[in-house]
Amino acid sequence: MPCVFVENHRVVGLDPADPITVSFGEPIPGVPTADSHPEMLIMKADRNHSKSIVRGISRIGYMKGGEKARWHDEDIADTLAKKATAFIEKQTPAKPFFLYFSTHDIHEPMVPHPRFRGTSDCGWRGDVIHEMDWTVGEVLAALERRGLAQNTLVIFMSDNGGAIKDSYDDGTNALHARQPPNGILRGQKSRLYEGGHRVPFIVRWPGRVPAGKTSDALLGLVDMMPSFAALTGGTIPKGGGPDAVNVLPALLGTPGAKGRDQLVLQNNRQAPLALRAGPWVLIETAESGAELFNLATDLKQEHDLAKAEPARVQELTQRLAAERARGGVAPPGSQPKGKKRKG
Repeated sequence: MPCVFVENHRVVGLDPADPITVSFGEPIPGVPTADSHPEMLIMKADRNHSKSIVRGISRIGYMKGGEKARWHDEDIADTLAKKATAFIEKQTPAKPFFLYFSTHDIHEPMVPHPRFRGTSDCGWRGDVIHEMDWTVGEVLAALERRGLAQNTLVIFMSDNGGAIKDSYDDGTNALHARQPPNGILRGQKSRLYEGGHRVPFIVRWPGRVPAGKTSDALLGLVDMMPSFAALTGGTIPKGGGPDAVNVLPALLGTPGAKGRDQLVLQNNRQAPLALRAGPWVLIETAESGAELFNLATDLKQEHDLAKAEPARVQELTQRLAAERARGGVAPPGSQPKGKKRKG
């Protein structure tokens, strides 16, 4: 909540005579919810998502007002794609630009536009993946039309591993299993195993980044800040990106570039944590203290090597403890070469 678009700090299409009230605690009197008006629902939801109903879908939290401004879920992809392509159409090769486009397509509630429904044979969850593919295609096509593709770095990424959840039941949940989001990887979103945080990361820059290549370089999404600064000659504000590392050589496909030396992983909480270093992953556990996996030989993480490799467990445990003690201080080499922080 609220289920509206905000542009330049203003709610799009809001009628001043119909102000918006939002609550994430107490219900708002007179507002239909999944419990009070189940007949208004186009899909069922779990308890956490069964508060106020907006356009036939119950949500997290309560909302009153803003009737004309409320979005239609099936139109979100079209709306965002039009905004992104309109922005690109205004650009010229002479002036650099930055576009951050966070799609909604594959996030709950998943409501594909009617033209994508039934196209995947995996239910609406699969259909919205087709919708997202179309969305990305619209952005790339706009770059081509403006003659910007050759000199534009495009990165496609996800924020966390996949998870097939039943927060909403659109009637096609039984088909979701046909589209396992993490393949052979163990675990899912919010877990410390590979299925929780290993995500798609595709780089496209014709003429600069080798096409059709795969890299084993280790990096995290936070590393984009210093890497983009290094690419553009920018600077990072004092205290900015304390855990970020400049991985630009790896990003551009430089032969031999390995990215990070190590990466701390979390599961949406402060503890337990995991540490990735090279092919090795140390995962803290309440039961045994730690699990150890070698991803080079065991990508499925089926074989815990902690007992067989006590020295490596000790080394990685000490490195993880050092990261905790560091308290957010940027590691050496994290800033772009030749650049200094302001302040």
